[in-house]
Amino acid sequence: MCFESLCVFFSDKSSGFGPVFEEQPVDTIYPEESPEDKIIMSCRTRANPPATYRWWLDNTEIVIGNEDDYSLMGGNLVISFPDRSKHAGNYSCLASNEFGTLVSQKASVQFGYLDMFSSDEREAVYVKEGQGAVLLCDPPPHFPEDLSFRWMLNEFPEFIPLDKRRFVSQTTGNLYISTVRASDSGNYSCFVSSPSIAKSVFSKFIPLVPIAERSLRKYPADIKVKSPDTYTLLGQNVTLECFALGNPIPQIRWRKVDGDLPVERHNISMSGSLLHLYDIQYEDEGLYECEADNSKGKDRHKVHLYVEAPEWVEKISSSERDIGGDYIMSCLASGKPKPHVHFLKNGRMVSQNQLYINYSYIFIYNLTFDDSGMYQCIAENRHGTIYANAELRVFAGAPSFEWNPVKPKLLGANNGRVVIACKPRAAPRPSISWSKGTELLHNSSRIFIWPDGSLELLNVTKSDEGKYTCLAENDRGRANSTGSLSVTDATKITLAPSSADISVGESARMECAASHDPTLDLTFIWSLDAHVIDFDRDREHYESKMVNSVFKLLISNTQLRHAGRYSCTAQTPVDNITVSAELVVRGPPGPPGGVRVDEVMTSSVRVTWSHGTDNLSPISKYSIQYRDVQAQQDWRDASTSPVNVEGNAEMATVINLMPWTEYEFRVIATNTLGTGPPSDPSPKITTRETRPVVAPSDIGGGGETSRELTITWTPVQPQYYYGSNFGYIIAFKPHNDPEWMRVTVTDPQARKYVHKDSKIPPSTRFEVKMKAFNSQGEGPFSISAFIYSSQDVPAEAPTIIEARTLSATEAVVSWVPLQLQTVRYWRESVENEASAQRALVSSRENHTRLDNMKPNSHYLIEVRAYNGAGYGPASQRHKIYTKKAPPSRPPKIIGTKMNYSGTTINIAWEQVEPLANESTVEGYKVRTTPSVSEFDLVCLSYWIHGVKI
Repeated sequence: MCFESLCVFFSDKSSGFGPVFEEQPVDTIYPEESPEDKIIMSCRTRANPPATYRWWLDNTEIVIGNEDDYSLMGGNLVISFPDRSKHAGNYSCLASNEFGTLVSQKASVQFGYLDMFSSDEREAVYVKEGQGAVLLCDPPPHFPEDLSFRWMLNEFPEFIPLDKRRFVSQTTGNLYISTVRASDSGNYSCFVSSPSIAKSVFSKFIPLVPIAERSLRKYPADIKVKSPDTYTLLGQNVTLECFALGNPIPQIRWRKVDGDLPVERHNISMSGSLLHLYDIQYEDEGLYECEADNSKGKDRHKVHLYVEAPEWVEKISSSERDIGGDYIMSCLASGKPKPHVHFLKNGRMVSQNQLYINYSYIFIYNLTFDDSGMYQCIAENRHGTIYANAELRVFAGAPSFEWNPVKPKLLGANNGRVVIACKPRAAPRPSISWSKGTELLHNSSRIFIWPDGSLELLNVTKSDEGKYTCLAENDRGRANSTGSLSVTDATKITLAPSSADISVGESARMECAASHDPTLDLTFIWSLDAHVIDFDRDREHYESKMVNSVFKLLISNTQLRHAGRYSCTAQTPVDNITVSAELVVRGPPGPPGGVRVDEVMTSSVRVTWSHGTDNLSPISKYSIQYRDVQAQQDWRDASTSPVNVEGNAEMATVINLMPWTEYEFRVIATNTLGTGPPSDPSPKITTRETRPVVAPSDIGGGGETSRELTITWTPVQPQYYYGSNFGYIIAFKPHNDPEWMRVTVTDPQARKYVHKDSKIPPSTRFEVKMKAFNSQGEGPFSISAFIYSSQDVPAEAPTIIEARTLSATEAVVSWVPLQLQTVRYWRESVENEASAQRALVSSRENHTRLDNMKPNSHYLIEVRAYNGAGYGPASQRHKIYTKKAPPSRPPKIIGTKMNYSGTTINIAWEQVEPLANESTVEGYKVRTTPSVSEFDLVCLSYWIHGVKI
C-alpha cells in the first residue's frame, strides 16, 4: 500500500514517512474453557524509520514489562493467562516514529461461555393431531448471542430434518410444527452450538404426544415466527424469519412493500420461511411483508429493515504543503444516525485552541513545520466507527527543477497555440519569469504568463522558434530550466463527415480525411458524443477502414443508442482538429414511465402513465397488459375502455378483471416503426371484493349409512371466491316438501357433507341445491339435483332351501331370494366365524356354488341379505359334511397287447387301494392318444363318487 502523495513527495532517500497500518487489532472472543493460555492482538505498520508500539486498555496505557501477563511480539500484544476481571475491555495500538503517531481502530476482548441446560425434567406437550405445536428451547446463559440451533428426536445424533412443516428459529431456538401428525410422537431435545467458542450443549428431552382425532380439523394460517424490526450495516447480510402454524400447511411468500426485492441479492429458502438479503445497500431499507395462507385463511407480518452505518463521503489523504500557505482537511461522513466526526493529531484529540475546526473540516492558516504530523479523522455512530489516516508534511526550500524540468523539445503547429509548463518544487511559492534567448518576455496580445507560471503563445509562426527559459526565485534561492520550440505545419480537415437520418436496423457510413505536416504521424479517432468508440468491444455494429487516405466509419444494424453527434478527430503529436456530424436514428418508442393504478373497483381499475420517448416517430397507440400475482400468470393483454388507447393518452380504464384478485399492470407504446419495450410493472393492487356469482357444480351424492344423506359437489375454483371468508350454503328437502333445510360449510375446498338424522326416511328422494357466500354476501343457487337417502338394512332373513356337498372341495346352497345376498361358510370347531369365507350373490340368483372347501370337514353355512345400509339378519345355519379326498396314488399299468387286426388293445393295471382318509374307488377310465400308426400313450384314470381323477 502506498499513499500517492507519499510516493511522489517523500521518495528521496533522505525523507522517510509516518506509520501506515497494514494490520490492526480485531474484536476477539476468548472461550472461558479454552486450553489456550494466551490472546494475541495484532498490530503491524509500514514506516520509515520503523515504528515503535504502545497499547492502551480502555483509557489506560499498558505498561509492558511491569506486568507478567502482557508482552510485545513485534507490534502485537500478547495477553498471557487471560482473565475476565483483568483483561476484558477495548484495546488500541499506537504506532509512532519521528514523523508522528497513529492510533489503531479499537478492538474488544470479551470472554465467551455457554452454560449447561438445567437438569430439571421438561414437561410433556400434548397436541391434537392437525393443530400446530411449539417446543420451547430456552437456551442456557451464554455469550456471545450468535448461537445455532437444531433439534434431536429420541437419541443423539438423530437430528430432525426441516421442511415446510417443521422449522427451527435461529433467533429463539424454538421448534415449530405447523400441523402435528401421529408420526411426530417422540422425545425432543434442543441442541445448541456456539460457533464463537466451539461448544455445544443439549436440553433434557421434551415428550411430544399427539392426541388422535377421528377427523382432522383445519386451522387458518397463524404466523408464530416473526422477525422484529431489524437494524443492519451497509454491506452486511441479513436473514428474516417467518413461519406459520395451520392445517393445511400454510404457504409462505415474501415481498417488499415499498419496492421490489433485490433481484441478484436475495434468496428464499426453507419453503419460504427464510428471506436472505445479501450485501445490504441503502436502497434495501424499507418494509418487508411475509404472508402465510392456506384454505382456511391468511396471516401477514411486516418487518422494517433499517440500514444504518457510517460511511465516508470525503476523507483526508496524505499531502505535502508549502510553508506559509493555507490548508484545509475535510472529512465528510454519511449514515443514520448522523455520525459524529472528530480529529486526532499524532494520537491526541485536536482541540479548537490548536486549529480552527468546523465539524468535519480543519482549517490551518500560515503553515509551519509544527503543523507536520499524522492526522486521523474518526466518524462514529451507535453502529460502528470508521477511520481515515493521513500524513501532512510542511515543506520549505529553494526552487528546484530536478523533479519537473521544462520539456527540452517543444513542438507547436503553425497558427496554433502552445503552452509551456513551469512547475519547480519550491517553498515559499516562487516568482516566475520567462525569456526567449536573451529577451525577457512580458504579457501581450500573443504572450501570456499564467499565475501558475506556465507560458502561453498564440498564433505561433516560424519566427517563434527558439529556446525558452523559465526562471523561478524565492527567499531561499533561484533556479531555471530551458526548452526548445519548433513550429510545424497545421493539420487541416479535407473531407468532413455528413449527417444522416435512418431507422433502427439500417446502416450508415461516414468519411473523414485530413492534410498534415509530413514529418509527423497522423492518426484518426472516431467518437460518439465525446466518448471514443471502442471498435473491439462493439465490433458487432462498428467498423473502421482506411481507403485511399480516407478514414471510413461503417455503422451496421443501427440501434437507438447509436444516435448522436459523431466526431472525427485528426491528430498529430503537435495538434489536432475535429469535425462532427449528426446521426439521427428513429425507432419504436421507449417504455412509458410512472405507471400507477387508482379508482380500484371490483372488476376495473384506472391505469395512468407518463409518455416515454417517442424516438423521433410519434406514438400511435398504447396497449396495457396485466397479470395475476398469486397465480403467477404470464402477462396478458387487458381489455380497456376506450378499446383503442390513442398515442396522446395518459390513462385508460382496464375492465373485465376478477374481483378480490391481486394484479400488476404495465404499459407498452407503439409507433409506425414498431412496438417498444414494456414499462416497469405498476405497484401491486387488489381489486375490491363482491358477492360470488359461481355456484358449486356436479352436485350429487345419496345414501351411505342408514339414516344419513350424503351430498357431494365440485368446489368453486379460488379465482371465483370474489372475497374473504368464502364458503357454501347447502339447501335440501324431501321432494314435494315445501320446507328447505339449510347448512353452512366454511371450508372452501370441501367436497362432501353428510347430514345425519334419525328421522330421515329411507330411500327418499331429496332435492338439493347449493350456493357460495363470502364476506360481501351470497351468490345464486345452483340448478337443483335429486338424490336418495340411504336404505334401511334388510329386515328379513333368507330361508335356505337346500345345502349339499358336490365333492371334497365344493358344495351348493339355495334359498328363497330377497335382495342382494351374501353367503358365509366356515369349518365347525376348526375356524371361527370372523374368518369365514364369503360369496356375494346378485338379487336375481337364489343359489350359488361354494368352493375352496376342505375335504372330510363339517361346515356351517348361513345366508344374509344386504344393501347399501348394511347387512340384515342371518338365516338359520345349515350343516354339511364334505366328502373325503380322492386317492392320492394313480393306477399303475402292468401290460398292453394289441390284436392282429390293429383295431383293439388289451390293457392291464393294478387296483388302487385308497387310504383311510380317502374315498372309495368306483371305476376307472382309459384315455388314449393316437400317433401315426399306433397308440403310443395310454392314460388311466378312475372315478370316485362320480368325479374323474
